[in-house]
Amino acid sequence: MRWEDRDQSSNVEDRRYSGSDSSGGGGRRGMPSLSTMMFLWPIVKPLLKTKFGWAIIGVGAVLYFSGFNPLSSFTGGGSSTSTHINNKADDREAKFISTVLRDTEVVWSDIFKQHGAKYRMPKMVLFRGSTRSACGHASAEMGPFYCPADQKVYLDLGFFDELAKRYSASGDFAQAYVLAHEVGHHVQNLQGILDKVQRLKQHARSQKGENQLQVRVELQADCYAGVWAHHAEKRFHMLEKGDIEEALNAASSIGDDTLQKQAQGYVVPDAFTHGSSAQRVEWFKRGITTGDIRSCDTGI
Repeated sequence: MRWEDRDQSSNVEDRRYSGSDSSGGGGRRGMPSLSTMMFLWPIVKPLLKTKFGWAIIGVGAVLYFSGFNPLSSFTGGGSSTSTHINNKADDREAKFISTVLRDTEVVWSDIFKQHGAKYRMPKMVLFRGSTRSACGHASAEMGPFYCPADQKVYLDLGFFDELAKRYSASGDFAQAYVLAHEVGHHVQNLQGILDKVQRLKQHARSQKGENQLQVRVELQADCYAGVWAHHAEKRFHMLEKGDIEEALNAASSIGDDTLQKQAQGYVVPDAFTHGSSAQRVEWFKRGITTGDIRSCDTGI
């Protein structure tokens, strides 16, 4: 995917180095929490009595503020913050995904304008390990998600490593598809679709009924991701050989049936919340082929 010669979005909150459970931005790791310091005090106190102990504390502080969390072995930090992060590669990843966000801003602003409306741009929160959102606690294990309460997309960049290693869905355009899907939820929020679905869920007679509604929401977001890709290619000429296949592979790899087979060895369709692999591929294809949001009607 060609991206390095384009603008990056200014609607990015970078919390990657501001410590876990943080709500603010910042490019470097913040101070450990009060609870963490209280937990570590019995360990640190004896070290203060010797020069060697002070040396250990000094080395630990340097490592911590450089991006490596030496406290994780004591505090059980999340998977993304408990390992050493290649800051140079991580910053490149952040630059890439910020460029993709800017692409979505340009495309959706044009589409909304064509329909006589103004597009309100979401913010994207980049974090490592965990952070806070208006929808509650956000952690690396949850994967990327959109919070309608604060109109922000939350993304732990470590998810892309997981996407490649665990689900065999590597490639920059696979990553772009993931973000475009979450931005698709923001578009649904602006259209009033998310509120409508919440009301419908309240009157659903079963969990199965609620799940079916959620599947329609997710498949529409896949279609919207395809619509974005259609128009972004026309505007930026960004696609390279194999890019579309990367996105289709990602959509297939995170289908409910595929994930259920991996986790438990069998499939329970009534428990689907995002759609099958075939459905996710179908709706993304529909969006990228037509470029028309009207083709993304999933019956909500």
